[in-house]
Amino acid sequence: MSGGLDGRSVIVTGAGSGIGRAAALAFAAEGARVVAADLNAEGAQAVVKEIEQAGGAAVAVVGDLGEQAVVDQVVDTAVERFGGVDVVVNNAGIMDRMSALADVTDAEWERVIRVNLTAPFLLTRAALPHMLAAGRGAIVNTASEAGLRGSAAGAAYTASKHGVVGLTKSLAVMYRKQGIRANAIAPGGTQTGIVVDAAQDAHGPAALGPHFVNLGKLAQPEEQAAAIVFLASDAASNINGVILPVDDGWSAV
Repeated sequence: MSGGLDGRSVIVTGAGSGIGRAAALAFAAEGARVVAADLNAEGAQAVVKEIEQAGGAAVAVVGDLGEQAVVDQVVDTAVERFGGVDVVVNNAGIMDRMSALADVTDAEWERVIRVNLTAPFLLTRAALPHMLAAGRGAIVNTASEAGLRGSAAGAAYTASKHGVVGLTKSLAVMYRKQGIRANAIAPGGTQTGIVVDAAQDAHGPAALGPHFVNLGKLAQPEEQAAAIVFLASDAASNINGVILPVDDGWSAV
């Protein structure tokens, strides 16, 4: 434990796997106390166990973050166990089926928007009163290359991640005078367990074709986590409203 974020209370969503797991471990290594929120109980509890075995403090909260009751439980747990909410990492997310707009079903649209955009809105809204009372806080959202362009995913995922970008920038402007910062990373291709269930003969994947290519190297979750921890840390104290591509230059092409 290096102690750079010693004693901070950090909520990480999607903490049971991939970027969320790497972020939870990285925050704990910096001395933060972590609320690991995930729909998958086994994954959330496993990362808590790993943090505790390394001498850190963590607690798991299991449930669907698209539900207000689960969001309230996450925030209440951070306040009751760790004394407040210093950092919120809205990382949990799902892919769409690369569907073009005319092919997006109501179910696909509603599920992707609920997980990727509504859940971060609900959690941030619930955490903000605690940050405002403390006069400080950091919010780091996981956006995507699909939040920067129209050629990296289907209509639902692209819209959801553009929404995350807008939410991040709005937060930065609205609350900067209250000591709260909001930033986001925009990962390129990253080695996680997310599976794209795309019908290759559908219009969406066919239209994306060669555009849907990570032109840089495939990132490890720890590389994304390092950027998240930096943006949440005091080292980034004057960075606010930034969407940081972590993509080996894909967004620069």
